[in-house]
Amino acid sequence: MASPQRALIVIDVQNEYVTGNLLIEYPDVQTSLANIGRAIDAARAVGVPVVLVQNLAPETSPLFARGSVGAELHPVVASREHDHLVTKTVPSAWTETDLADWLAARHVDTLTVVGYMTHNCDASTINHALHAGLTVEFLKDATGSVPYENSAGFASAEDIHRVFSVVLQSRFAAVATTDEWIAALRAGVPLERGSIFASNQKARATLAAK
Repeated sequence: MASPQRALIVIDVQNEYVTGNLLIEYPDVQTSLANIGRAIDAARAVGVPVVLVQNLAPETSPLFARGSVGAELHPVVASREHDHLVTKTVPSAWTETDLADWLAARHVDTLTVVGYMTHNCDASTINHALHAGLTVEFLKDATGSVPYENSAGFASAEDIHRVFSVVLQSRFAAVATTDEWIAALRAGVPLERGSIFASNQKARATLAAK
């Protein structure tokens, strides 16, 4: 089995999510920040390229306004070396950026995703990567979600993060903890991804056993 040619993409680890107007609630933001730092350090230790992503909005925006403290990269990532920086204005880090060309030039076939938020920019970037032909990994304890309530209903941050993680593992990405990923990284082996059929069959068996 060939070793994955990985790149670590660190999505939108910005002050807005930690001290600003869109506070990450689950998993605990200090835990995810620590794991993001560990993932970057582990990647750099074995020569895996690190890409930082920064979301920017117009100066009048309540979130990620250009020039604001909230839009700045959090010190956990800003203080560490990286290989490339992508700025974006929409959820997917692929749209209207040079990410695809940058990864292709380095023969990357596996993209490991950390950062914020699980259900928004992470999921959008993961889906885009899969459709672009890459294998994707997602570190579920190095990311996080916020709660929502709108005309469709209410969902807690924990519910959103859990459901998106389960769905991603069923088709789009290999979902793992930072510890599991670091072990796979050092061993040069891929993480295991699930399937829609297996995920559905296991759920049906669980429900039938109740």
